[in-house]
Amino acid sequence: MAVTERFLTRRESPAEAGLPPGSRLPAAVQTVLFMTGRTWIGPRWHRRYGDVFSVHLAPSGRGVVLAKPEHIRAVFAGPASTFHAGEGNAILGPIMGEHSVLLLDEETHLSARKRVMSAFRGEAMRGYGDVVQRLAAEQVKRWPVGKPFAVHPYMNEISLEVILQIVFGVTDEARLTEMRPMLRRLVKIGPVVFLGWLYPRLDAVGPWRRFRRLKEATDALLYAEIAERRTVPDLAGRTDVLSKLLAADPSQSDAELRDHLVTLLLAGHETTASTLAWTFHDLARHPEVLHRAQQAADEDDDRYLEAVVKESMRLRPVIAQVARRLAKPVRVGGYDLPADVVVFPSIYLVQHTPSLYPSPDDFRPERFLDGSPPPATWIPFGGGIRRCLGAALAMVEAQAVLKAVLARVDIEPVGRPEYATTRNITTVPGRGARILSRPR
Repeated sequence: MAVTERFLTRRESPAEAGLPPGSRLPAAVQTVLFMTGRTWIGPRWHRRYGDVFSVHLAPSGRGVVLAKPEHIRAVFAGPASTFHAGEGNAILGPIMGEHSVLLLDEETHLSARKRVMSAFRGEAMRGYGDVVQRLAAEQVKRWPVGKPFAVHPYMNEISLEVILQIVFGVTDEARLTEMRPMLRRLVKIGPVVFLGWLYPRLDAVGPWRRFRRLKEATDALLYAEIAERRTVPDLAGRTDVLSKLLAADPSQSDAELRDHLVTLLLAGHETTASTLAWTFHDLARHPEVLHRAQQAADEDDDRYLEAVVKESMRLRPVIAQVARRLAKPVRVGGYDLPADVVVFPSIYLVQHTPSLYPSPDDFRPERFLDGSPPPATWIPFGGGIRRCLGAALAMVEAQAVLKAVLARVDIEPVGRPEYATTRNITTVPGRGARILSRPR
């Protein structure tokens, strides 16, 4: 890094701008590193600059990364009028839509969040685990036997079916057949397309034109499903998220419902699938933990399976940090920061802090058997009023998949442990979490 910086044109240092210390690399270089090398560049800058350091990113501008729990807790507990998460996620607007709860702030966010949260309460949540177990049990029968394979694509398939059945509630087989390939492509939109959204003229060429056409075709199917769902006579008795949203507030527009569904798809599909892929990757490399997890699956020991999932989310958080744009000046992490700076509470860095998690690179589910960790030290779902809406469903899904799979197969590692790579906004196993599976 030092050699690279030496041969680049000098830029104004963060200290000269009144910000914490940080790299002087050009914003374009920092942006690429921050987006594609989260599990190595973040720790490197952390070691060099400390628990509070600056980054310079496009399109956010100046940013400040936070790695101490007390600083992160202060941001999560801070007033919504100051810490704007919606503005921090603005780059996702073209795909999620203007009504997405991830893109709203203050009162409009709280109102939308309340509506969406109503769909994640009640008896339905307890029944979702049975649906997921059935889907996973059906799929594991198709796993290669005694041959190396990447488990991540299989987890993506389960996660997509969960979205289609539990969130969208689609039952028409013809529409499902149309939707599946479109949604697979939609969730694979990458950083090149994201950055292209900053330049509207690109909408007519290359990957940005292909994205626009894909979005239009997907939206047409979603709007057709929403229109039909409004007319079903048994709406109040259905348990899928779309039906519950409609039953709770029929006055919501089709555009609002579409944006909620796409947000839940993009926030819940790849994230849960990647968590499960990392979990199988690490279980295969820790036979003693795998044995205990299999025993937990056999005995319906949800407490241990939950600990396995939580440790996987700690060790391998698929989202490296969350973002809050400052709507007004505020003191954060010991620095007086001006408005428009984006603060990044770092999920990865705080969850790899040795003083909080001894031997932080080890896979130890036992860390989560003796109560909850201190506040702002385990934050894979973010925190405060912006905590992930689908957190409960994600935990139900992950535990149900583990239970279904581990009760049926033994798994072994293939090759060396895999490095993390970045896909879209998530961190995934570099070779797809390759394992070997045999019936128990």
